[in-house]
Amino acid sequence: MRNNLPPLNYAILKLFADGAERCAQDVIGELRADYGSYKLLSPEGVGEALATAKENELLEETRFELSGADTLITYYRATEFGKETIERYI
Repeated sequence: MRNNLPPLNYAILKLFADGAERCAQDVIGELRADYGSYKLLSPEGVGEALATAKENELLEETRFELSGADTLITYYRATEFGKETIERYI
């Protein structure tokens, strides 16, 4: 761990404990100050972490948008199970 920061995946999940919805770009914006030098703090890396959390039922997809570049943007929020798990273990 650099600078005594928790692992990036933990930090990503911790953001969702507040119940707000976010997309990968939102997560990157919120973590850039602390994790900006991490290679996984990228749309692909964060997107993969979010998809994995969804598969583990910690997050759920809330909505989809199409960006100006015809890219699909997926928004997520923590499930009740996810909130409890994040608060208890991370």
